[in-house]
Amino acid sequence: MKKKPFWHNIKFKYKLTIVNESTLEEVTALHVSKLNGLSVLLAVFTVLCVIAACIVSFTPLRNYLPGYMNSDVRKQIVDNALLADSLSRTLEQYNLYVMNLQDVIRGEVRLDSVRSIDSLAMQRSEELMERTSNEERFRKEFEEQEKYNLTVSRNRTAMDDVVFYRPVRGLLATGFNPDGHHFGVDIAAGAKESVMATLGGTVVFSGYTPVDGYVIMLQHTSNLVSVYKHCGSLLKAIGDKVTAGEVIALVGGTDAPEGDTHGPHLHFELWHRGQTLNPAQYIVF
Repeated sequence: MKKKPFWHNIKFKYKLTIVNESTLEEVTALHVSKLNGLSVLLAVFTVLCVIAACIVSFTPLRNYLPGYMNSDVRKQIVDNALLADSLSRTLEQYNLYVMNLQDVIRGEVRLDSVRSIDSLAMQRSEELMERTSNEERFRKEFEEQEKYNLTVSRNRTAMDDVVFYRPVRGLLATGFNPDGHHFGVDIAAGAKESVMATLGGTVVFSGYTPVDGYVIMLQHTSNLVSVYKHCGSLLKAIGDKVTAGEVIALVGGTDAPEGDTHGPHLHFELWHRGQTLNPAQYIVF
């Protein structure tokens, strides 16, 4: 039997007839071929592609397709992600602030160990609390072992047991230079930054001077005096008692008059028995 050509086979038409079951009368008939079926499928596929292309080109749905996101929408997504990250960090700081404030209220943290109110949002109570029992026991054992160490004892001074607070958060800009009549250090800090007492003591001077701007001076034990110059505003008056780490002033917002460092900064001095000391030897700035 001879095989029909492929083109003849695909063009061969079939008759689809719909017949009335009762009368066997032909109602309608449809002549189709394989070529007709392929043509219909191709047309449907083409229409679907055109509809998809229109959706991608003219509707916001294209933003959900990989590679078709609008640049404005992409920028908005990035901005929202950064905002969510900032909110997450802020929420974490607020949670730490509340937790540390609860520790202070419960008495688990000494008030004089909190250098500023902002520190409550930056550290946990474990960093503010006193020594643990293990640390206290180790310290006593070490001191007992070193009590008879003559080499160490001979080199000790009255300043070795003094723990100084950093007077302000900032960077050391100008160092100690008594030969150049710079009897302290300049610490560059932000305007309105809190100035804290380096040790507990009494305010012996608090006022304005033409050369150094607003100045506050504290008298401490062991014949120590600390001086804070170029302040923006003073929070303590003469005769006030202050504790170590307590806020006593704010950093000035402009260049200090006749200062060695430009921009807002604190000039800090330490004096012992009338002799000036280098604060950088006792405080880590």
